[in-house]
Amino acid sequence: MDGGRESSKDTGADDDAGTDADKDRVFHLAGTADEIARARRLVSRALGVDHPLHDDCVLLTSEVATNAVVHSDSGRGGTFTLRVSYSAGTVRVCVQDDGSLAPPCTCGADADAHATGGRGLPLLDALARRWGVIREAGANRVWFELALDLAGVSAAPPNGRLYLG
Repeated sequence: MDGGRESSKDTGADDDAGTDADKDRVFHLAGTADEIARARRLVSRALGVDHPLHDDCVLLTSEVATNAVVHSDSGRGGTFTLRVSYSAGTVRVCVQDDGSLAPPCTCGADADAHATGGRGLPLLDALARRWGVIREAGANRVWFELALDLAGVSAAPPNGRLYLG
């Protein structure tokens, strides 16, 4: 059985992903390596494998969750929170960690092409419509948005609101 608490707020009784117009799901996960895989599964299930943004969203979730576990106090016996918000044209994922004494690094990839790390932020730059880091006392929130290309029509949420975690 997976550890960690799950809560979700959505408008439908059906838990199948991608069926409601707007959804906001929140998952509380332990700061362990196996919970990174669980974060990927939760996002996959929330969107559904046929969603056109599925693969990019799962990949970026893995990168951001890995950073939370490896580079913050979440990975030292803490937890992290995964929030997935989506509507017809936009998916937003936010990972909040337990913070750390060092500020989050947004410096990019290692120069070594054979390095095993340092590709998460360049992937965010390449795949996300936009992304950011919000640092608060005792927590860092890294978020990203992916949007469908709706033939030149803006895929921003109709209310224009940004969800900040």
